[in-house]
Amino acid sequence: MKLDRIDIRILHELQKNGRITNVELAELVNLSPSPCLMRVKKLQAEGFIEGYSARIDVGKLGQTLTVFTEVTLKNHRQIDFARFLTAVEKVDQLIECHLVSGGYDYLLKFVTAGISEYQEIMERLTDLEIGIDKYFSFVVLKSPIARAHIPLTSLFPL
Repeated sequence: MKLDRIDIRILHELQKNGRITNVELAELVNLSPSPCLMRVKKLQAEGFIEGYSARIDVGKLGQTLTVFTEVTLKNHRQIDFARFLTAVEKVDQLIECHLVSGGYDYLLKFVTAGISEYQEIMERLTDLEIGIDKYFSFVVLKSPIARAHIPLTSLFPL
């Protein structure tokens, strides 16, 4: 499916407000409600929209700790990457995992109840013998900018 500027605009608006009504969305993208709804359903069917969720202010729930972790693997065979991913995907506190270029292999983002929980997770992962050579932890002190949306209309101008 090839997207046009209206599709990009629909995606842009939906990621800003997933609870927007179809009528409001149609107005924002200059369509009538029926064609707008058909486009949204097609975007969902084609997998462009993976789902809808609520953004939670975890700070209001209680104290948490966010840690970015650089991980370097001992070996770089496909099986080593697969073994590592199989283990870390079971960690609920891991909210992002990125295979990156540069001086290490993975950049992980954890949100935990505190430093003790984070350290327990890392000790458990290193004890599993999943190929971790070394890791470096970076505790987040403050997040002055944390956007939940991607600038689709800037990235894909049509």
